[in-house]
Formats: sequence, structure tokens, C-alpha cells
Amino acid sequence: RYLLEQGQTGLSVAFDLPTQIGYDSDHPLAQGEVGKVGVPIDTLQDMEILFQDIPLDKVSTSMTINATAPILLAMYIAIAKKQGVAPVKLEGTIQNDILKEYIARGTHIFPPKPSMRLTTDIFKFCSKELPRWNTISIGGYHIREAGSTAAQEIAFALANAIAYVQAAIDAGLDVDAFAGRISWIFQTHNNFLEEVAKLRATRRLWAGIMRERFKAKDSRSWMFRTHVQTGGSALVAQQPLNNVVRATVQALAAVLGGVQSLAVASYDEALCLPSEESVQLSLRTQQIIAYESGAADTVDPLAGSYYIESLTNTLEQEIKGYIEKIDHLGGAVAAIEQGFQQREIQESSYRFQSEVEEGKRTIVGVNKFVSPYPEISRLIRVNPEEERKQRERLAQVKKEREQAKVATALRTLEEVARDKENTMPAFLECVEAYATIGEICNVLRRVFGVQREFLVF
Repeated sequence: RYLLEQGQTGLSVAFDLPTQIGYDSDHPLAQGEVGKVGVPIDTLQDMEILFQDIPLDKVSTSMTINATAPILLAMYIAIAKKQGVAPVKLEGTIQNDILKEYIARGTHIFPPKPSMRLTTDIFKFCSKELPRWNTISIGGYHIREAGSTAAQEIAFALANAIAYVQAAIDAGLDVDAFAGRISWIFQTHNNFLEEVAKLRATRRLWAGIMRERFKAKDSRSWMFRTHVQTGGSALVAQQPLNNVVRATVQALAAVLGGVQSLAVASYDEALCLPSEESVQLSLRTQQIIAYESGAADTVDPLAGSYYIESLTNTLEQEIKGYIEKIDHLGGAVAAIEQGFQQREIQESSYRFQSEVEEGKRTIVGVNKFVSPYPEISRLIRVNPEEERKQRERLAQVKKEREQAKVATALRTLEEVARDKENTMPAFLECVEAYATIGEICNVLRRVFGVQREFLVF
């Protein structure tokens, strides 16, 4: 609601760790994590509270969720129905990029093959029921956050995208029926010109992949529509106000690289969840770039610069080299199972940190230009009392819901999951019965199994 009051029509929602990995707030493994890195969602009631007084036909909502993406999407559809908003009117994005979880984040639940099925089920369902919904936001962001280079960020994200598109085609979808709703999320870091060139190279590469590899005919299928968030891992706890400058440089690089939407990390994020003051400053940073700088007035304003063009070409060739290696290994899923991407990121991350510690790479305020700085006075900390309240809400829902209806919906989901039907209608039935996210995921755990970490040597 705060962002709506500030004139924003796009909302972004992050969910807490238990929600991301399919555990209810009353599960022993959720203890101490409820609400810490995002919103806890156990049942449809939590989504009702979250979107209270927010008209879903007037906003575009982006949800950072992957392994449990179909469940959260089903809840969003159910909330819209309660508001009288038809699914065809809904606009927004679910991240739904499970492959980068195996590579970089670790919030996967099921093995890759059934996870890919859930992804393509969303593609199929939305192509008919939610035509204005972005069915996937393929993430280089988290790959970069884990320590990759700029070229690795793009290459591994593109390789994942190739796997998703091929899986959807293999499931019977026409490429032009879904490819136009593919979106992206990347980071920008502090090497200003490299970040501009990176986005330019990605746009060219994606158009070529869609035209040449997948024979897409609709020009919308070639489009590189991306969100960029400035680099959270590039922010430091020392002299935190310096992060305002870092985020501004990164945001300007994103704009000059041609993004469609942007989020600016807040200066206190290296220390805590951002305060209202820091969030507003991040929003004002975007608005000053958008309305005062003139940087967004021209398409590709750095085109023709010798260095930018050269750097774009160099990055493109490096990215192509990585994609060829992944193709040689059997594609993104096979390469993940062999630990290729994970090893590459680990090595890059180690190399970066070694350069910082040895003084070969300067981080202002950390290993050079060090000076005393005042502490931030108002660090945001989640009150442990909120976890207790969340568990009480969950217990009340479990007590008041119609248990027979829940049991029936969960049985239906299990039957559908064991068959080849689309799972989305079954998810919708479950959430409308107020089944919990943990109960739904436990059904899928029985059917699909649970993926442990891949060994990386």
C-alpha cells in the first residue's frame, strides 16, 4: 500500500524461507525463520491479509517464488476471484525459475524433472487462462549474487532459458504461444560499462536463440524484457551511506542498458531489512534517473561507442562459449547434475574474495579509504512475537476450515501429480479449501521425492 501511495502500480513481494521451501510456519524447521526475509504464507488467509484493499485489476504484482510458485500463483488467482477480478485481467510475474535454485540459491524441493513439469504446467495454464501474466522470470540475479562473473550470470541464465523453452515445446506448446511472456531478472554491479554492455549482449543473444534455435516467428518471442535489481551483494556494512552511490551507479547502468523495470537496493541492506527511510531513498533514486537525468529519453544511448561496442562483442563471445560447453554436457539440467555451473561460480567467488583480501581489488571503506562511520540508529529487526502470532493464525485456520474438503482436494492433487494432467487446477482447488502450503508440498514430496544438494568437486 505504501508503494501505491507513492504512485507505483507495480508491486514486488518476497516470501520468507519456509514459504519458499514448502514448510508451514509451525514446522520445526521453520522455527526462527518465519517472516525474516519476506512474508510468511501458510494458507489463502495470509494472501487475503497481504492483498487487503489492493485492487488486483489495477496493479502488476511480481512474486519472488520458485519451488512453490504454482501454489502461490493459485492463491493469487483465488484472491482475484474473491475480488471479482477475472484471471484474464491479472498482470504480473512469478519468478518460477527452478533451475537457478539448483545452481545458486538452494531453495529447491523436488528433483529437476518434476520441477520442470510444474514450470511447464504453469506455461500451459497461463497461456489459456492468464494471457497477460509473465509465466517465468529467468534469473541471472541470484547467480550473480552467488559470486559469478557478469558473463557467467548471463550464460547460465540463457542456458536455463533454453532448457525451459525446450521443455515447453516437448510438452506440446507452440513456442510463440508462451515465449512472449518470458521475462528476466538480472543484477547490475559496480563496473559501470561492463554492466551496460552485458545487457546489450544479452538482448542480441536472446533474439538470436529464439529465431535460430527455436524458429520463433512472432517478434514478441524475440524480445528481451528484463527487470534489474541493483546488486545486493555489492553493498557493504562498512560506511553504509556509500551504498547510495553504488546503487545509483548500478541503477544508471541498468537504465543505459535498456531495462523495462528497475529496483534499487537500499543502503542498509547489508545490515538488515531496509527501513522505510532507505526504501524511499531508493525509490527517489529511480525517479530522479527517470524524470530528471534524461538517461531514459533515448534508446540505447551508448550505441556506437567504440569501447561499448567492443565490450558487448567480447562478452557475447564469452557467453556463447559457456552455452556451447553446457550444450556439450547435455544441456542445463545435465550440467547442473554434473556440478558444472556450481563449480564455475564457486571459483569466481573465491577469486573475487581473494583479490579483495590481497588488496588487488579495491572496495571503498573496506580495504581502502577506511574511516570511522556512525552506526545506523534504526536497524529493522523482525520481532519474534510475529512468529508466534503467525502460528496462532495458522492454527485457527486449521481449526475452522472444512477438513473433508481439504482432504478431498489433497487426494485429487496426488492423483493428478501421479498422472500427466496439468497440476494448476488441482492447486487452485487445494488453496481454495485452505490447505496449507506444507500440506500441499508434502503430497508432492510423496509423489516426486526430495532433491538433495548435488555433489560439487
